[in-house]
Amino acid sequence: MATLKHYENLTVRDRINRKFSEDFKKKIVGDIESNLVSVSEVGREYHLTRTAVYKWIYKYSAMRKKGLKQVVEADSDTRKLLRMKEEIKELQRIIGEKQIMIEFKDKMIELAEEEYKLDIKKKFSGGPLFGSGSTGKPSK
Repeated sequence: MATLKHYENLTVRDRINRKFSEDFKKKIVGDIESNLVSVSEVGREYHLTRTAVYKWIYKYSAMRKKGLKQVVEADSDTRKLLRMKEEIKELQRIIGEKQIMIEFKDKMIELAEEEYKLDIKKKFSGGPLFGSGSTGKPSK
């Protein structure tokens, strides 16, 4: 099959008048029916419109001849779901690491408080913080 470099060197007229063999079209339709590739992936790879690929499916599809229907883009939804599951695993791993670090620091503070007899963890009384009190001047 023609490479991308070869395709880029074609004139507009040659691009429009490209011919694909019947065997090639049947192979592409078979791959789509087997969910090995999606219509959009075929279009990107071979620089085809979705309409052209669907015409091939209509003409060469074994499922269509049997009267069966296929959800063509289901594979892309599956890929999205798998990618999202991987992202969730990675986020859970990061959260676990952060939780271990927090527990480690809390334990270190606790040990330091016992060793040095200091209250390292500051207990906030809920009163105004430094600089947040009234200056005695009326507000405008």
